[in-house]
Amino acid sequence: MSRLLPLFVPLVLAASVVLAAPAAAQSRSRLPKAVVSIYRIAPGHQLEFLKWMAARDAVDREVGVAPTQWYAHLDGDSWDYVGIAPDVDAATDDRREAAAAKHGLTTGMRASLELRQHMATHTDTIAAGPLHRAAAGRHRGQVKAAA
Repeated sequence: MSRLLPLFVPLVLAASVVLAAPAAAQSRSRLPKAVVSIYRIAPGHQLEFLKWMAARDAVDREVGVAPTQWYAHLDGDSWDYVGIAPDVDAATDDRREAAAAKHGLTTGMRASLELRQHMATHTDTIAAGPLHRAAAGRHRGQVKAAA
């Protein structure tokens, strides 16, 4: 029996990891998701970019999508604006497109190309949250003491 113990411990550890993974994935799937977009605006396009986004924000309000939270750069890295918006399902996105078209706004790939005229660079990231500090630690599997 003592010869089997060294084989048994890694087997138990591997099983616990395999069994814990679905639970961790399930808890992440229950967290609200958001699209975090970071924009660096093309020179001379600040006003056009803001107008473009304001028109899309009005469409979002019309179809019942929570407003994008906008942040303007003040100091630090080389971005101009950060937008945090809800990650919507396909049906909601279809309603957005229909409402935009109704207001004479470009849609689909044409809208993407139109927006890109105003940007030097941008990134979109899907994130879960907002998280409270203790929940963020549990989300990562490690609770850290509050500072």
